[in-house]
Amino acid sequence: MHVVLPNDIDDPGSPSGGNRYDRRVCRGLAEQGWTVREHAVAGEWPRPDDRARAALAGVLAARPDGATVLVDGLVASATPEVLAAQADRLRLVVLVHMPMDDDTEARALTVARAVVATSGWTRDRLLDRYGLPADRVRVAEPGVDPAPPATGSGTGGALLCVAAVTPTKGHDVLAGALAEVADLPWSCVCVGALTRDPGFVADLRSRLSATGLADRVRLAGPCTGDRLDAAYDAADLLVLPSRAETYGMVVTEALARGVPVLGTAVGGLPEALGRAPGGGPPGLLVPPDDPAALAAALRRWLDDADLRGRLGRAARDRRDALTGWSVTASRLATVLAGVAA
Repeated sequence: MHVVLPNDIDDPGSPSGGNRYDRRVCRGLAEQGWTVREHAVAGEWPRPDDRARAALAGVLAARPDGATVLVDGLVASATPEVLAAQADRLRLVVLVHMPMDDDTEARALTVARAVVATSGWTRDRLLDRYGLPADRVRVAEPGVDPAPPATGSGTGGALLCVAAVTPTKGHDVLAGALAEVADLPWSCVCVGALTRDPGFVADLRSRLSATGLADRVRLAGPCTGDRLDAAYDAADLLVLPSRAETYGMVVTEALARGVPVLGTAVGGLPEALGRAPGGGPPGLLVPPDDPAALAAALRRWLDDADLRGRLGRAARDRRDALTGWSVTASRLATVLAGVAA
């Protein structure tokens, strides 16, 4: 089977959940016996120019009749006419990480034999928005690697945010909330790309300086591998103030280490947070784009040792219920085998 990917899938300067998902399922499918041929298509996806469209058309045209082709949604959603030209002879499957909510994506998904969403929330959104047949849209949630329990600081004050520094991820909301709890002891490390919206990053730095938080909030830039593991290990609480989130892989990465999560009740994030087997929540949810609500939740966390204990126990229990990437690959393989039959 063939996989069509954005050209930046392995860019260490701009890691993303979607790229990590793609990389892990390609590996997982190969481990399960599939022959996986990757095709990274140059272009600024999902806003391709004519050259990028032509490159994608060339990749698809070169595949043999009857080939099964998994196309990343960033590529597929912007090029329905390219997919439609090959849809009768190729078995096209589109992998949707983030719904674009537009007619262009609707046309692209309509010509696919199957659509795979990376969360139940995303599937529901696609069905509601586009009226796709329910049996053609499946779910393969991200997996998570097992990890040892985080050491943390023991105080509750070591806060961690793992997200590219962009308006969508809500770092400005976080800065506003942290200013409201400046009287309490805490430090915050923000791990994530700083190059996607330089103007937003500059404004954030100015805001942190103006509120006296520049020494307490560290913008660490992108981290992967051992550096990211170390950031999680040092954390007491993951804070994810996103304005939009289709799942939130960093949520399950934190929970895999027994780190509770303070996030927003938006998109698929509550799905990723879930509940411990005993029913307790492994974190707190607040409305998006609401600095006051986020500040109130942070104050509760920092002031209440009993709350920290309850959420910590629930997070440690939740980690045992998380599924690995082999499960994700198996669910995707079931869809691929179905269209190939």
